[in-house]
Amino acid sequence: MSGHPEVAVDRRTALKAKSHKAILDAAADLMRERRSTNFSVDELAAAADVSRRTVFNHFDSLEDVVIAVAGHMLVDIVDAMEAEAANASGDVLGDLTAAGSADHLVPTIAYLIEVLGGDPKQPSERGAVLMQRAIALFTEQMSASIARRHPRVDELQVGFLVAAFCGGLLGLVEHWATATGGTDTAASRRTWNDLLARLVLVLREPEA
Repeated sequence: MSGHPEVAVDRRTALKAKSHKAILDAAADLMRERRSTNFSVDELAAAADVSRRTVFNHFDSLEDVVIAVAGHMLVDIVDAMEAEAANASGDVLGDLTAAGSADHLVPTIAYLIEVLGGDPKQPSERGAVLMQRAIALFTEQMSASIARRHPRVDELQVGFLVAAFCGGLLGLVEHWATATGGTDTAASRRTWNDLLARLVLVLREPEA
């Protein structure tokens, strides 16, 4: 028996993290290859080189895996925002606007609309729910990021503003997809930024 139980615990934790990452990476690869989420748990397990049981040890369902992948894509945008913090405007809504710009979000949102399926002008209920849950992960990460960026601003105020912005962002996605077909083009990016400017105006001046 090992004289260092903490070593065994650390090894198990590392193996669990490795399996978790392998599942997410494999799901992301399958989504890119198929341009959809049409793959089974068995196919995912094989691609990740883990057992079916291991997949369910980490996630309750295949849809939870898809949401985690989509959420990570959006969270990467938050990380990019933090990396560019030196160039940010300095206020909370300015940071949110920078993170929500077309250059940051449109490529990922357009990809997710395609992969999650359905006609952008008449999105499926499943696709809409998956997008909503992915943006919820984005909201959570954004709240933490903004709180770190603005430690002097009341935490509850930050949470409310981020929630209002990201809730508006979800509505923006629906309007943008209907107007543009949900594709990433120069014209669709201009439409996105126009809608974003209107959202920011509402948040800054609710009665405007």
